[in-house]
Amino acid sequence: MIVRQGACVLAILTMTGAMSASTARADAVSDFYTGKSVNLVIGYAPGGGYDLYARTLGRHIGRHIPGRPNIVVQNMPGAGSIKAANFLYTIAPKDGTTFGGFARGAVIDPLLGRGEGAQYDVRKFGWLGSISNEVGVCAFRSGVGIKSFADMRTKPFVIGATGAGADSDVFPTVLRKMFKLPVKLVAGYVSAAEVVVAIKRNEVDGRCGWSWSSLMSWNRDLYESKQIDVVLQLAAKKIDELSHVPLITDLAETDNQKTALKLIVSRQTMARPYVAPPGIPADRLAALRAAFEATMKDPAFLAEAKKQDLEVLPVFGAEADALIRDVYATPPEIVKLAIDYMKE
Repeated sequence: MIVRQGACVLAILTMTGAMSASTARADAVSDFYTGKSVNLVIGYAPGGGYDLYARTLGRHIGRHIPGRPNIVVQNMPGAGSIKAANFLYTIAPKDGTTFGGFARGAVIDPLLGRGEGAQYDVRKFGWLGSISNEVGVCAFRSGVGIKSFADMRTKPFVIGATGAGADSDVFPTVLRKMFKLPVKLVAGYVSAAEVVVAIKRNEVDGRCGWSWSSLMSWNRDLYESKQIDVVLQLAAKKIDELSHVPLITDLAETDNQKTALKLIVSRQTMARPYVAPPGIPADRLAALRAAFEATMKDPAFLAEAKKQDLEVLPVFGAEADALIRDVYATPPEIVKLAIDYMKE
């Protein structure tokens, strides 16, 4: 009996010690963030979908970080958001006072030979997660007369894009090389919003890699008034609103093409990714991850996202880590095939 009582006392003391250590860690995180500002870096200029998502996240996530720091959104456009990704990896403070988001393409493009200028290893970021999965589309001004994929095969057209690594650059290149489409790509627009302006001004005919959620948030009028025609879905799975529009993977002519396309569109799974710089203290990374997850379930955040037509289908930190490991374990022969299709 004495032995048992001793064991019980030891167990209670161990549990109490563990709880005290956990409380101490939580208090340390709260003490660190109290009174501080945290920078949320976003790799695009104001006015596009990535910016809108980031600012909506920024208005709510601070409540869920211990110490309730002030969140300051900082736009850092450049090179299809590669500039922001490089900043987060190499320059940003490694103390938990900075996190940010970049283009979904920046996640796997280094693997696929599309990481021009990238100075980061995505596997070493502290992954908070992604706000949504994504479906990209190819859409054209109605006056261009491209109403189907068959039209894309036969009618020359001009596509606007932001820069290397962005969906608007990658998907037109893949389509041109895989299916021999008569497309001319005009890259270098500062933001997605500028590409839309170029479409309205008839400077370009359309955009491939146009985020459906962004289109619905910012340019729904173009779709509902039939000023644009949505011809192709760039994703692994159709969405209900576009059930009549084919998937890019449906167009594959061989099994190898289909497998390569599945790898290429895997970038859509992490549609709105957010990371902390590598090497931040583990307790602060855990707090940021928990805050991101709590925000995705926050009724106030969800209500604002719904009001702005922002799709919220989150991927959380641990799942993001697993997805990235799987992608980077893709067989080399499939990676090479995908690279060949994506190469300019």
